Amino acid sequence: MSKKVLVVDDEKLIVKGIRFSLEQDGMEVDCAYDGEEALQKAREKEYDIILLDVMLPKLTGFEVCQQIRDFSNVPVVMLTAKGEDMDKILGLEYGADDYITKPFNILEVKARLKAIMRRTNRKEKTGTEGNILEGKDMRLDREGRRVYISGKEVNLTAKEFEVLELLMLNPNKVYSRENLLKLVWGSDYPGDVRTVDVHIRRLREKIEASPSEPKYVHTKWGVGYYYA
Repeated sequence: MSKKVLVVDDEKLIVKGIRFSLEQDGMEVDCAYDGEEALQKAREKEYDIILLDVMLPKLTGFEVCQQIRDFSNVPVVMLTAKGEDMDKILGLEYGADDYITKPFNILEVKARLKAIMRRTNRKEKTGTEGNILEGKDMRLDREGRRVYISGKEVNLTAKEFEVLELLMLNPNKVYSRENLLKLVWGSDYPGDVRTVDVHIRRLREKIEASPSEPKYVHTKWGVGYYYA
């Protein structure tokens, strides 16, 4: 079955080029040219991945990404013309899974999209055994990719879920930031370990009653993170 991709950018020539290239690889591509249109399409249809420009009319890419996270864990890759670290981190703060800086090479874009979809697909094809992880009052459904605390669902992004899943599969094992970056984002990911810190902080904000005194995801100072 062909992968469904939503490409969002107000520069129509860029959208046309990306669409043509992705369709050459057998993907089904929808396009949007402003933030409101992107949000509407994301609500109406399930996509395998969304390529989302930061600078958009009506709603910014960050606002779109943040609102998408209220109802979907679809992988989101931000396109930004700015190269500053804070812009990249800000994209991740709003729930993005990756970022690509303009100008870009279309072959790199396709490689990154395919890598993310492969990792997501592998997670979804996990066998039935061991699909439920439980600890304290937390329950993680690996097949449904859902997390519950005291029976109430917590909405995590794809990467937040994968970080938590990895830590829960290996309780009390301490993972360095570098190791988490490699295992969750892949060895070809161009970002740095601050990406891990941002995701751990956001994860704690969602699952911990008191993020500064975590109950689930702990820090071993100078070493890394672990679940206990």
